[in-house]
Formats: sequence, C-alpha cells, structure tokens
Amino acid sequence: MEGASNGGMLYHEVQESKLCAVHCVNTVLQGPFFSEFDLAALASDLDSKERQMMLQGSASAGDFLSEESHNVSLGGDFSIQVLQKALEVWDLQVIPLDCPVAEPAQIDPELENAFICHLHDHWFCIRKVNGEWYNFDSLYAAPQHFSKFYLSAYLDSLKGSGWSIFLVRGNFPKECPISSSEASNGYGQWLSPEDAERITKSCNLTQAPPQRNNMTRQHPEELPSLAEADLQFLSDMEDEDLRAAIAASLMDSAPAPASAEVSTPKTENKDMEEKTE
Repeated sequence: MEGASNGGMLYHEVQESKLCAVHCVNTVLQGPFFSEFDLAALASDLDSKERQMMLQGSASAGDFLSEESHNVSLGGDFSIQVLQKALEVWDLQVIPLDCPVAEPAQIDPELENAFICHLHDHWFCIRKVNGEWYNFDSLYAAPQHFSKFYLSAYLDSLKGSGWSIFLVRGNFPKECPISSSEASNGYGQWLSPEDAERITKSCNLTQAPPQRNNMTRQHPEELPSLAEADLQFLSDMEDEDLRAAIAASLMDSAPAPASAEVSTPKTENKDMEEKTE
C-alpha cells in the first residue's frame, strides 16, 4: 500500500475544452505537473522523430509526411504516445492491460496503483491514493471512490464496452507543491476525501440526468451507482484561443520546412459534428 501523500488530499481536474488527456496525466501524477503546451511540445517532438524515421525507411511514407499531426489535434486531443512520453518523464511505464506482462493486473487490479482508460476522444484515470481507489474522470465534479470489488467489476465493464485500458507502473510522485501558485494550471482542485464524497452526493441529488452524447454514451450503462457526467464542462468544445495556442506551440517546436500548420484530424471533425447534432 502506498504511503500517505499530499497531506491526504486528492488532486482532481475538471474538464476544460478537449484537454482530457492533460487532466488524465495530471491525475495519474496527482498534481498539476503538465499543461496543454507541455503535451503539445511532446507531440511535436514525436511527429518530428516519426517523420525522420519514415524518411529513412521505405518510400511509401507519403501519407505520413502530410501536414497533419499524428499525435495531437488542434482541439487538444492527444495520442497515447504523448501520454506515455509525459509519464516516462516521471519514470512511469504505460502498459496495455491485455499484454502478457500485465496479466497479474488482470487478475488482481487492486494490487496496482493506476489505470488509464480511453475510448474515441476521451481519456480518464483510475488511481489509488493513500490506499483507496478513485475514479478521476474529468467529466465528474469530484473524484469518485471505488471499493476494491467495484474496481474489478468496473474495469471488466469498460473492457466489455470497448474501452482501451492501460496499466501505469513505476515510482509515482509522493508530493506536489500544493501551496505553490506557479504549480497551478487553472483546471485543478485539491479535495479531501470527505469533500469529494460530499460533492459527489450533492451532484447525485441535484442534477437531473443530462442528455447523452458521444462522451457519456461511452460509460457502461450497467454501473448506475456512478454519477452522470457533468456536461456543462463540454459546452465550449470550440475554444479558438486554445486551438491558436496549440498551433503556435507546435509551429515553434517543429522543424522549419514548408508548411508547419497542423490540420484538425478528420476523425475529430466527425466527432464534433455528432456532438452538435
């Protein structure tokens, strides 16, 4: 069992635009360690290295060598490779749960410390903090406590619903400078377990079930004890300032040739059209 960290507080980030990957990484680390600009820089570096590898390989790299980034969209949707690189900075490994090396976690997930879950364009983290399991999905107003039995059932249900699940292993940071204003990215909040439970209960009592969209449909219907996603945080999916900032960050860190502008992946456009219907 991991020792007490951050004074027993829980670090949670609430959904901002399409930055669920940022929220996911920070809740794995339990602190505001990364911003969208940090992940954008990692994505640009990955794009550059992948292009170089393709140029050195076969001549069939035409599609890959397009202007489109393969690791981030202008809306802030990052690839698993970016999350892996970010967590590698802290000596953490991201392992697909269906890999042979992760077999013990499939049998006894409660013996692990963190899982990353992904479906379509949404990421979230399930994390053990001070010996207790919590769902740090940024669509929720506060982290939600899991029993060890419920953790296993929930992971099984996610897998049955098509989610990709990754195990995170390594030496997790024990402390984060909570009092440092420089450490805040503007999305996070520190909550005691009691505060988190109170917020969750309040949301369950006061919120009517919102209309489901692509995001909320991805959560298993057969687990009704979880609160519905708070969709007010998804109302500003077209944050033009964020798009411009990420594009600028990508151009600053990308090599100079020709067109450095990154176009939004078609898959994101398709998802955005579905959400607005």
